[in-house]
Parts: sequence; C-alpha cells; structure tokens
Amino acid sequence: MREKDKYFQFVKLNDSVTELYIYGDIRKPSLIERWLDINDDTRVDAYSFKDALADVDTPNLLVRINSMGGLVSEGLAIYSLLSDFKGHLITQVDGFACSAASVIFMAGQERIMPESGLIMIHNAWTSVEGDQNQLRKAAADLEMITKPSVNIYCNKTGLSEEEVKAMMDVETWMDYKLAFEKGFATSIQKENDAEQSVKDTNSYIRKLVNENIELKQKLKNEKNSEENKIKEDSWKSFFI
Repeated sequence: MREKDKYFQFVKLNDSVTELYIYGDIRKPSLIERWLDINDDTRVDAYSFKDALADVDTPNLLVRINSMGGLVSEGLAIYSLLSDFKGHLITQVDGFACSAASVIFMAGQERIMPESGLIMIHNAWTSVEGDQNQLRKAAADLEMITKPSVNIYCNKTGLSEEEVKAMMDVETWMDYKLAFEKGFATSIQKENDAEQSVKDTNSYIRKLVNENIELKQKLKNEKNSEENKIKEDSWKSFFI
C-alpha cells in the first residue's frame, strides 16, 4: 500500500486476497484541498482509486464499505473500475452503504450484508437557483443522472425498473433481511452463524477455494465413473 493512497486502506493479507476499506466520503478533493495540498485520509476519489486498484495482484479482492456516499460521478466511476477487476470481487457492508456507496457495493460478484449493516438508495439531488426554465432543466438533468444507478440496481437485483424507482423516490433504507430479499445482497452474515460469518477473511477465502476444489473433484469423480461405466459396458459387449 502506497503512502499517498493510505486513505484507500488497501491491505494485502496474503497471495490470495487483498482487502480494501472504503470508509468515508466518495468525492474529489475540493479546490481548497488541492490548493493547500491537503489529503483527507477518509476521502475516496475515482482518479486516485484507479492507480491504487492497479496495485492489487491477488486473485481475490474483498471491498469493505462504511460510507454515507458522495458524488454520483465518483461512485459510478469506482463501480466501473471494480467491475473490470479480473479476479473474484466480494463487497461487504461494514456499517452503512448509502447513496453512491450502495452503487459501489453492487459491483461485487458476491455482496455480503451483516445483521449490523444498512443500505440506503435514493435519487440524485442537487441545489439550484434560477427561473422556471432552469429549474425544469435541473429536474430533467437529475432524472438522467439517476438513471445509471437505476440500471445498476435493476441489473444486479432482477427487480423491475418501476420497483427500483419507487424505492429511490422515497429514500429506502434496507437492513440485511430486506437487502437479501430484494437481491441487493447475495448473502447475509449473522454474528452467531459460523457458516455465514466472514470475520476471518483468510478462512472465508480458504472456504471458497476448498469448495471450488471439492466441486472440481466431484465433477472429476463423476467423469471417471462415467468413463469406467462406458469401458465396462464395452468390455461386456465385446465378450457377449
């Protein structure tokens, strides 16, 4: 992990898995921060994120999120960057995954919600002033700016566009049960459920690897069994 990227909290646990903590606002540095060369240790922006993500050299990446959200543009860009990750991507809510952070959460091939976590989705918003034409244009612009998030939620959950829009219109909060029921989360984590717990990331990744190995072995055994059966049938037919 490079010092200049410390706010991303990339931690390479071993040769198999890297953990990434997104704990803070999703935004670009402000003009004052750029002018005074100030680094906010909790800020995450897409431009720096791409360089930090390029340093990940493990086949598994676990992204742990605790963020109230931030800029739509940054959230969508980080979602796209994570979606291009070539390995196995897991996202997990550690506290809140709200607004733009919920979009980032959806990038995971596997999306884990603990019983202590919350997701919040809503429409994009802004502040504007001007005459009626400017206000109408601002409203139309916001509808278009919200659309990519709607598309992502629909594609990942399988929910209809109408249902997703209705949820966003009223600013919907989801606990682990509702998030799993609606398809935002693919699995849940209970503190007292050893099978679903991912507190020990190494153990969790090993579990995934072992399950994959077991599945491959099962398929290999089935294939060998089928081949042996074919050989046996051929042997019988030859001597009958």
